[in-house]
Amino acid sequence: MTDAPATPPRAPETAVAPRLIATDLDGTLLHDDKTVSDRTIAALAAAEQAGIEVFFVTGRPARWMGVVSDHVHGHGLAICANGAAVVDLHRGGRIVEVSPLERTVALAVVDALRSAAPGTSFAVERTGGIHYEPQYPPLLLDPAAAVAPAEKLLADDFVSTLCPEASEPDAARGPDGLSDAADGPTDPAGPAFPDQPVIKLLAHHPELDPDAFLQLARTAAGDLASFTRSSPTALLEISGPGVSKAGTLARCCAERGISPDEVVAFGDMPNDIEMLSWAGTSYAMANAHPDVLAATTGRTASNNDDGVAAVIERILHDGGPRGDRSH
Repeated sequence: MTDAPATPPRAPETAVAPRLIATDLDGTLLHDDKTVSDRTIAALAAAEQAGIEVFFVTGRPARWMGVVSDHVHGHGLAICANGAAVVDLHRGGRIVEVSPLERTVALAVVDALRSAAPGTSFAVERTGGIHYEPQYPPLLLDPAAAVAPAEKLLADDFVSTLCPEASEPDAARGPDGLSDAADGPTDPAGPAFPDQPVIKLLAHHPELDPDAFLQLARTAAGDLASFTRSSPTALLEISGPGVSKAGTLARCCAERGISPDEVVAFGDMPNDIEMLSWAGTSYAMANAHPDVLAATTGRTASNNDDGVAAVIERILHDGGPRGDRSH
């Protein structure tokens, strides 16, 4: 890890004015206590007011977006589950787009990792919530989650046998009132996912080094799915082939006529690297993983020192999205 810079970061040294800011949450925008500082809230609002869109791009599921749901303006969208879900925060965290991990592929990954790394336990993230094996660490798990072997959690009749209520309207709403799936097949407002597709498989190992586990998994099953990580522990996040923060962000930007050169991105962990490499200008937090520090065009202060806000303030100070930024 590196120390926070002593002076505010310079504005992006590009000829193209930024039109969109893409930021990770945990370890990046949020403080370690999972709060958003007043300084950051003000910077996000100022960016939107100046005509720069802000996208939250995170590994979090939709139901964990309450901490920032009031700070997306204009479009209201966020990219969750490492690109596997696009969420409308203006509509209670409703998932409007899914890039699923096919069950058969997930089962093949489970089999490959059980062989390559004995002792691995699994959790299955569906559009309606997380479900996990008995050995999986009980960290930040939803109280209504089903506990069973991964093979049962990935069975084609999982919803009807373990979560018969999942396809009913509002059944997926958590205690905070946010829905992380469509409200069911009768909801006319957008796409519905009554079968609750898998959007992410998680694999935990109690002993392996996190980076070594990631490399082992990619060697064993990298041809089946996309592997990354964002936790300091040996916890892998597995998505469908080609699914990433970068891919979904690129699609959202293309829909808005925004090029990579017009994007400023922030991140701290390996699941951010593709996004940071895609964006025209990218910043690693001072607390970032070494691979992230090597992949970015710039560095900023740590998450606890409001590094994202510092860069946004500098961008706006140097002329905003269309002003003179030559000084």
